[in-house]
Amino acid sequence: MLARVALAAITAYAPVAHARVVAADPIDTTPHVLDGIVNAITVVGRTVVVGGSFSEVSDASRTTVHARDNLFAYDLVTGRVLPGFAPSVAGPVYGLAAGDSGTVYVGGEFHGVDNRRARGLARLSLADGALVPAFQPRVGGGMVTALARQGRHLYVGGDFVSPRTALARLDATTGAPDAGFAVEPGAPLTSRVKVYALAVSGRRLAVDGSFTTLDGQSRPQLGLIDVGGPVARVAPWRTEAYARPCSSAFPSYVRGLDFSPDGRYFAVVTTGGPKGGMCDTTARFETWAKGSAIRPTWVNSTGGDSLYAVAVTGAAVYVGGHQRWLDNPQGRDSAGPGAVSRPGIGAIHPSTGKALSWNPTRERGIGVKAFYAHGSGLLVGSDTTRLGREYHARIGMFPLP
Repeated sequence: MLARVALAAITAYAPVAHARVVAADPIDTTPHVLDGIVNAITVVGRTVVVGGSFSEVSDASRTTVHARDNLFAYDLVTGRVLPGFAPSVAGPVYGLAAGDSGTVYVGGEFHGVDNRRARGLARLSLADGALVPAFQPRVGGGMVTALARQGRHLYVGGDFVSPRTALARLDATTGAPDAGFAVEPGAPLTSRVKVYALAVSGRRLAVDGSFTTLDGQSRPQLGLIDVGGPVARVAPWRTEAYARPCSSAFPSYVRGLDFSPDGRYFAVVTTGGPKGGMCDTTARFETWAKGSAIRPTWVNSTGGDSLYAVAVTGAAVYVGGHQRWLDNPQGRDSAGPGAVSRPGIGAIHPSTGKALSWNPTRERGIGVKAFYAHGSGLLVGSDTTRLGREYHARIGMFPLP
């Protein structure tokens, strides 16, 4: 059991590279989320912001309980729940991104903050939880599921219909839609278009969701957008990896993605059911490959259990869901030849695609819904209370050794 963690330099907007795999023993100073689920985590300076669907949190010792409506913050080093940041968010939070000047962007399925109108997306002050009045995003007709900040731009994904359909780039200060970004997901596998995850690295924005086209070009469930010029364009990068169906219960099944720290590659995780193929897998893709039938560099299968979250640090590709195994391509809701036990959380070698020996274990539940890699370790958010064989309710952190 590790009692505390030294503060390393923390980037404001994106995870940093790790030279090593994180320790398997979580630190003891993280607070606990006492109900519901954690869907999103970000770090602003030395403040950890946690969003999801919950109503109570406690300090690490479980001696003090704080009422918190779907959002709270704590000190990364001490674990102290910040008393001044207690906004009442009227609905689940699904996405977070760090802002400038001690602020955080909050996305989800809510209609207000502290009884003030804020539909789906808001920018809040970490000092007191108040809405930043200059930020007026005008998101309407649906929820926000994913956020990514890059400089003066805020990328937003979800199933909203305005200011654009399911995917938008906003001015990070005002919330106004960017006229240079009009790439539209379309031809959905579900009743409406939904972006599940997005990530940005340099000139590339990666997006996944229920769409099969981007600006009318075939991009089944996954695509890259060139955001380096004055006008964003669909990149000449296409894969058919996710064109085949999985279980009928999962008409779309691509869920999480993350770029490597250097942006050369990215990893994608899926749900889908025990049908083989790309269902319930992690896959690596090369960012700068070109073509209409790009194949994954490697694929690692759970053999029938969903993955929802992924974090790429250079030292490892961390994956989380409610999986029982990795290295299990022949499993069909069972352990096939070569399968290794990795309940609820695991790590994959970025080059070989094989499971690393790191195996802290996690109570499986619904699964890991959030990772955040930073200069001191890896934060994990889920719906269960056991992480690394210890009590860490819905939020925990593995430190760098």
